[in-house]
Amino acid sequence: MLSLQRVIGYFHGTIILFSIIIGAGIFLAPKGVLKYSSLNVGVSLSIWAACAVVSMVAALSHAELGTTFPRSGAQYYFLKRSLGPLISFSYIWVNLFASPAGTAARSLLLAGYIIHPFYPGCSVPEMPKKCLALAIVWCLGILNARGVKEVTWFQTLSTVVKMAVLCFISLTGIVLLVRGRKENLARFEKAFDAEVPDASQIAEAFLQGLYAYSGWGVLVRIAGELKNPGENIPKCVITALTLVALIYLLVNISYLAVLTPKEIMSSDAVAVTWMDKVIPSMQWAISIGVSSSIFSSLNCTVFSSSRVLYVASQEGQLPLILSTLNVHSCPVVAVLQMTILASFIIIPSDLILLVNYVGFIDWLQLGLMMTGLLKLRFQEPDLPRPYKVRLPFVFGTIAMSLFLVLTPILKSPNMHYTYVLLFLFSGLLLYFPFIHFNLNCPYFNKITCFLQLLLNVSPGDDIDEYISAEGTLQKNQPEIAAKTE
Repeated sequence: MLSLQRVIGYFHGTIILFSIIIGAGIFLAPKGVLKYSSLNVGVSLSIWAACAVVSMVAALSHAELGTTFPRSGAQYYFLKRSLGPLISFSYIWVNLFASPAGTAARSLLLAGYIIHPFYPGCSVPEMPKKCLALAIVWCLGILNARGVKEVTWFQTLSTVVKMAVLCFISLTGIVLLVRGRKENLARFEKAFDAEVPDASQIAEAFLQGLYAYSGWGVLVRIAGELKNPGENIPKCVITALTLVALIYLLVNISYLAVLTPKEIMSSDAVAVTWMDKVIPSMQWAISIGVSSSIFSSLNCTVFSSSRVLYVASQEGQLPLILSTLNVHSCPVVAVLQMTILASFIIIPSDLILLVNYVGFIDWLQLGLMMTGLLKLRFQEPDLPRPYKVRLPFVFGTIAMSLFLVLTPILKSPNMHYTYVLLFLFSGLLLYFPFIHFNLNCPYFNKITCFLQLLLNVSPGDDIDEYISAEGTLQKNQPEIAAKTE
C-alpha cells in the first residue's frame, strides 16, 4: 500500500526540529542582535533569552494545529477548515515560491562558503558558485526522493556534527571565562553599563533574534509522518527549543568572552573570527559546522515543504500529480517541483530578493492561524484535541504577530510591502478560474497519466486521517489520477 508512513518518533522528531532551527545564523551573523542592542552586552543576551520564550509560546500554540489534525501539511488544512479555501490558497501560493526561493538563497550561501577558501583575498566568481549551488539543490532532491528513513538518518548524522562544533565553542568559552583575563570578565560584570537601546531598536533586535529561532513549525507540516503526533509534537517542541535556547546563550557568551562587541560588529563570520583568536589551526572545524548546519536545514525545508504541496494537491488546490508517491512513499513530484523552481531561481541571483519580499509573511500567516484556532475553539468546541494550548499563549502569539508585521510597515513604509501585496493578489488570477469555478482542461488528465508513467508514481492508497466536523475519525478515499476514456 502506498501512503506516507508514520515512522518518525520522538527522537527523530526532535532531531529534525533541532536541525531546521539551527542553521547558519549562530555561526555567521549573531551580530544583528548586538547591533540593535546598541552594543549593550546585557541587553543583547536578554533579547536572546526573550526570543527563546516568544518562540516557545508561538511554537506550543502552533502545535495544536498538528495535534488536532494529524496529517501532513496541517497548517494548510487548518487554514482551509477554519478560514476558508481562499486563505488556504493564498498560503499555498506564497509557499509555492517562497520555499524554493529560500532554498536557492541558502544553497548559494553554502556554495560561496565552501568555495571561498579556494579564492583567498578575492571575491568568489559567480559561475562556479552557482554550479555548486545547483549540485547542492539536486543532491537534496535525490536524498528526499529516497524516503523519510534516509532523511532522518542524514539529519541525525549532521546534527551530531553541528552539536560537536557548538559544544566545543560553548565549553571553550566557559573555560576561557573561568581562567580568563580581567577585561573579558569585566565585559559581563558591567554588562548593562553601555547605552540602552530605544523601543524601535529593541523591535529590530527581536526580529533578528526570532529569525535565528525560525523553523519550529516543521513538525506540524509533517504531522502525517509522526508517530503519535498528539503527544510527540509538544514534547519535541519543548525539548528542541530548550536545547536551542541554551546553546544560543552559551555560544553568544563564548563569543563575548573572546571578542569585544566592536570586533563582533566588524566581523562577517563571527565563528571564524572567534576561532582565529582561540585556535587558528582549527578553522576547518567551523567550516564543517557551518556547512553541516546549512545543508541539514535545507534538507528539512525541502522535506517539509513538499508535504504542504502534497496535501494541497489532495485537497484539489494544486494539480493531482503532486499528491502521487513513489515506491519509497515519498511525494517525489512535489520534491521535483521544488528542486526545479529552486534551480531556476539560482541562475539569475537577483531573484533571490523574493526571499525578502515574502519574509515578513511568515508571522502574518501565523497570526491568521491563531485567529483560525480561536474561531474553531468557539465554532467546534467538541472537536477532539489531544493537546490544547492555553488561550493566553494564543493571544500572546497574535499580539507578537501584529507587532512584527505592523512595526516595520509603520516605521519605514516603502514599496517592498506593495510588491508583497501584488504578489499575494496575483494568486487570485489562478484561484477563481481553476479552484472556485473548477475550470478543467481536457489535457490535464493526459499530462497526469504521462507523468505517472514517466516517474513511476501513483496516488496514495490512504490520505491522512483527520478529524471530521462531527468529531469522529475518518479517512478520505483515494483519488483516481486520471479518467479512462
